[in-house]
Amino acid sequence: MAGSSFGDFLKITTFGESHGESIGVIIDGVTPGVEIDEQYIQIQMDRRKPGQSSVTSPRKEYDQVYIQSGVYEGKTTGTPLFITLYNKDMRPEAYRDIQHSFRPGHADFTYLKKYGIRDHRGSGRASGRETAARVAAGAVARKLLERRGVSVVAYTKAIGGIECAAFIEDQIERNAVRACDPEAAVRMIEKIEALAAIGDSCGGIVECRIRGVIPGLGEPVFDKLDADLAKGMLSIGAVKGIEFGAGFEAAGMLGSEHNDQMNASGFLSNHSGGILGGISTGEEIIFRVAVKPTSSISVPQQTIRTSGEEQVIVTKGRHDPCICPRIVPVVEAMACLVIEDHFKRHAALHH
Repeated sequence: MAGSSFGDFLKITTFGESHGESIGVIIDGVTPGVEIDEQYIQIQMDRRKPGQSSVTSPRKEYDQVYIQSGVYEGKTTGTPLFITLYNKDMRPEAYRDIQHSFRPGHADFTYLKKYGIRDHRGSGRASGRETAARVAAGAVARKLLERRGVSVVAYTKAIGGIECAAFIEDQIERNAVRACDPEAAVRMIEKIEALAAIGDSCGGIVECRIRGVIPGLGEPVFDKLDADLAKGMLSIGAVKGIEFGAGFEAAGMLGSEHNDQMNASGFLSNHSGGILGGISTGEEIIFRVAVKPTSSISVPQQTIRTSGEEQVIVTKGRHDPCICPRIVPVVEAMACLVIEDHFKRHAALHH
């Protein structure tokens, strides 16, 4: 299907639906001879899978990784790497009542208008389940980046208006919302649980930091590094906005405040977020994405049926009251894919 592939020198194509037999990804352009196995990829899959806490969907998907090609005797072969994840805990009957209804906030209406047919079972390709394939591909890209000394870490910066006041990296994986501030995490969890109790949801902000990137990655016009990162992030269904460095605050700053001045030791600030003119500066790349509230809520909402008849709808099923905790590894995965793709572009330019 057009639009299911991403990247140039490292290219991925994802496939499958939320309640189909399986989902998965084909990765082309993987460097040969790199040691990797299913266990390494599984670490990232386990971070994304549902059912981990009271603030995530209770759906039980083990996201077991099956590498079906592209690896021989524990090393990548350079041929397409094919990963399959079989769906286990499908309950398509939960969506029978809304088969002919458009759920507010979902892609039901737009998918039907585009294709003339839609898979109503958990949104099909529009489901957040599709991101599991991205995380698998991102784990492969992460392995390639580790060889380059590059690290990628994302975390929850804000949920429902509650913002982290501190950045403590070793706390991110120690709380259910993957917040970088353990004190803020407690209040975030309380808010999510309170909203879940009344059938509602909330959104938040996820921040990502990429370290170890050499200066010079990115193309100067249409394939700017920040533009490609933005495309990767905005291709995630729940992401509605992105900013780099100072971001939207730059609109209220003076040029003398925003410009990253330099001395013999390097940059004196990083308001640009590590990218100037679409090309990496060598500084830490920092960006934030806005994550919308989960669309599937059990609060009654006004909508229409495919016939045009008006109705009030309540969405049933097992849904995340806040997507932020599980979107963190997805953001990391897309960042890894973009950065490795640009490393390969850069290598091709200089050979």
